[in-house]
Amino acid sequence: MSIDLRAAFENEPPVLDFIWPGFLAGTVGALVAPGATGKSFWALEAAMSIACSVAGGDLVGFNPQHAGRVIYLAGEDPPAALVCRIHAIGKYLDRQAREAIAENLSVMPIMGQRMDVMKESELSRLIETSAGARLIVLDTLSRIHGLDENSNGDMARLVATLEYVAASTGASVLYLHHVSKGSAREGLADQQQAARGASALIDNARWCGFVAKMSADEAKRLSDRVYERQPIGNERRGYFVRFGVSKQNYDATDFDRWYLRHAGGVLRPVELVEVKKESSLHVVNGRDDERW
Repeated sequence: MSIDLRAAFENEPPVLDFIWPGFLAGTVGALVAPGATGKSFWALEAAMSIACSVAGGDLVGFNPQHAGRVIYLAGEDPPAALVCRIHAIGKYLDRQAREAIAENLSVMPIMGQRMDVMKESELSRLIETSAGARLIVLDTLSRIHGLDENSNGDMARLVATLEYVAASTGASVLYLHHVSKGSAREGLADQQQAARGASALIDNARWCGFVAKMSADEAKRLSDRVYERQPIGNERRGYFVRFGVSKQNYDATDFDRWYLRHAGGVLRPVELVEVKKESSLHVVNGRDDERW
């Protein structure tokens, strides 16, 4: 069915529905990061923020406007490891939030099951399981297909298949993916084309976020101590990761946030300031805070 151009010209357009800043409902997005950065922890906490229909479940600080059912397919970790993560996150949630998340979030371990969404039977099962969901998380992309990730043709077909899942279920589809070795080595994980494999993986997705470790330069420049302004330093920088958006097709929201790794690996937003000897401090997460 074609779009009614006259109606589009004359009537107010619909308000776009975003899962979180820049990620439009019903589209396919990517979250990229080097290995062992915390992307799975971040994605699980983000999934909980969407699944939680009451206050207190948004640990990533997205302030989602709508809650809904979330399907999380975990392909890299065994059930025991997933239970440990969920338990660690649960310590930062009150009982009401935990109940709401348990009602709306399904975490399905698929490690070792050789899932392949390019097979019609498995694609149909994914669509049936996820019908009516608001978000589907695929952790990670390499665990759900057998195609050549360096082939633009193959990866275009894969993303198109995920778009079909989104169109069939009404859900947004977020796939997790690794950055290339070169991008990880050069500290370029926050760049749009940092993802491993064919460019179609990001070019054909409508949104791309990243999780990056704190660099040595950032550890010298930033502090989590607003008053003392002591740099984080090389010894502590491993506790800090940055989330940001490297591609968004439907919004221009500037969303960049630092997280501090807590017990069990849980990521919580943290306010960082520039280490400067000037009359004011620039707060990295939040407003400018003049104190000197």
